[in-house]
Amino acid sequence: MPKSASSLKHTHLVSRAVDWLRHEYRCGIILSEQYCATGEIPDAIGWKGLNRSVVIECKVSRSDFLADATKPFRLKPEEGLGCERFYLAPGGVIGLEELPPSWGLLEYAKKNILVSRKAARKDLRSAIGLMKEMNLLLASLHRVEVRIEPQTITEFLKWKNRLADYNGGVLPVGLAHKEDNPHLLASDFIG
Repeated sequence: MPKSASSLKHTHLVSRAVDWLRHEYRCGIILSEQYCATGEIPDAIGWKGLNRSVVIECKVSRSDFLADATKPFRLKPEEGLGCERFYLAPGGVIGLEELPPSWGLLEYAKKNILVSRKAARKDLRSAIGLMKEMNLLLASLHRVEVRIEPQTITEFLKWKNRLADYNGGVLPVGLAHKEDNPHLLASDFIG
C-alpha cells in the first residue's frame, strides 16, 4: 500500500525525483536541494542534451503545494529555474487544474512515479533563469573544490592524466579513452 501524503517524507520524494530524472528522463547532471544566492532551492534539477534543464518540486501535502505558489520565483515565473518544470506529489494531492501554465505533474503511487501531465516542451527558462542556473552550478562546483583541496578542481578533473602518471605514462589497459559527455567536442577526448 502506498504511503499516505501525511506519512510520506519529503526526502523520500526528492530521492525518487532524482532517480526519475536520471533513469526515466535521462538527465546527465542532477543536483538536489542545493542552495545558492538566487534564493530558489530546487528539490531536484537535472540537465540533459545541450543545456536543457528540468526542475522537479516535491510536495508531500496540499498546504506545501499551496505555500509554494507564494514564493517570489513562482509569482514571477520568468525568474524561475528550468526549461521544463514539474511538481511531484502523492496521487490526488494536486489537481491538474491547479498547475501553473506549462507545468507537468508527476504522481507518486505504489512506489512508482506516474506522469499525470507532461511539462510543456517550450522553454520556460528566461535569460534571468539561465543566469540563476549558472549561479547554482558555480556554487555547487565551489563546494566540490573546497572538499578536494589542496587540489584545484581543474587538477581533479584531469583524472586520466593522473592515472597515466601513476601508471608510468600509459593509461591502464581497458580504460575507455572516450568520455560519455555530451558537453565535450570529439576533439576534447584524450586518445
